[in-house]
Amino acid sequence: MSTTALPSSALRTDRPIGRAFGLCALGFVVMTAAVAGFLPIEFSIVSVFLCGGPHNWVEARYFLSRLPGRWGRLQAYFLFGFAGVFTLTAAFAGLPYLLPAHEEYAEAWLASYATWNTVLALWIATLVHWRSRQNPRHDWGWIWPVTFLVIALAWLTPFYWSLGLVYLHPLVALWILDREIYRTRREYRCLYHLCLLAVPVCLGLLWWRLASAPDLPGKDILNMMITRHAGSDYLAGISSHCLVATHMFLEGVHYGVWLLAIPWLGRQTSLWNVPSMPLGRRSLTWTRLLQGFLLLSAAVVAVLWICFYANYPITRDVYFTLAMVHVLAEVPFLLRAL
Repeated sequence: MSTTALPSSALRTDRPIGRAFGLCALGFVVMTAAVAGFLPIEFSIVSVFLCGGPHNWVEARYFLSRLPGRWGRLQAYFLFGFAGVFTLTAAFAGLPYLLPAHEEYAEAWLASYATWNTVLALWIATLVHWRSRQNPRHDWGWIWPVTFLVIALAWLTPFYWSLGLVYLHPLVALWILDREIYRTRREYRCLYHLCLLAVPVCLGLLWWRLASAPDLPGKDILNMMITRHAGSDYLAGISSHCLVATHMFLEGVHYGVWLLAIPWLGRQTSLWNVPSMPLGRRSLTWTRLLQGFLLLSAAVVAVLWICFYANYPITRDVYFTLAMVHVLAEVPFLLRAL
């Protein structure tokens, strides 16, 4: 609903809430940047432990609430989308086991990751093409030239392209939040866009402060995993402190979107009401299935916490591998929201 359709009394009531929303969003971005800059390793350990599983649970719940009850003409789109999500995730998880970790297999490693990136690019391009032909239609004919350019870059620098996904993925949550604000609280959208300006400003301050900082101390396996995940092996000329702080700032904002902003906006949607979800409205059986799936997912989150406590490094490695499911699942749902 646009603000022009709201009575003046409703607008007056919403203004304090809108200002509070803006101040909270701005404060959260600044606080996340400060913690990521001063305590990058500690922030990484604690945030992944506390937020990794729960944010995936909220994200799964959000996708279920946005999934049509009956697919109709969208059946091929969603089947292709889900097939790509699980096939690409399985291939990504299996790549480390296909080849020995020896220097003589370096070219084969590069080719395998470049192939995976190629399939990913073609999968996304196909979804974009199909989405452009659905209502509301879009003129997205540029997608194929851009896709072939991306594939060329993926073959020239496969590891760098994969590392780019690590840094770009958290930003997708901001895009999804923008579409959700547009759908549910359109009067907040301009304020939200102003708050988004704080993200590049905080990134600039982090880079300015940490560009020449010494690398993070500690050579234990957990520190090495965290710095490698941020790209220290491939971006050797950049301080690992700067890399981890940048990654954790973006990841922290990502967690904030899914654990704070989306649930708050979801009060006015079917997010917290399973029977009112499109799939839940089909029948009582579907409602029970959704409730059972979400209950099972919550149990998985609890098991994940136990595994983190028992062996944090191994659980973290497994978690970030399997988390590719939610990274890829965002693509078809985001396209449908455009």
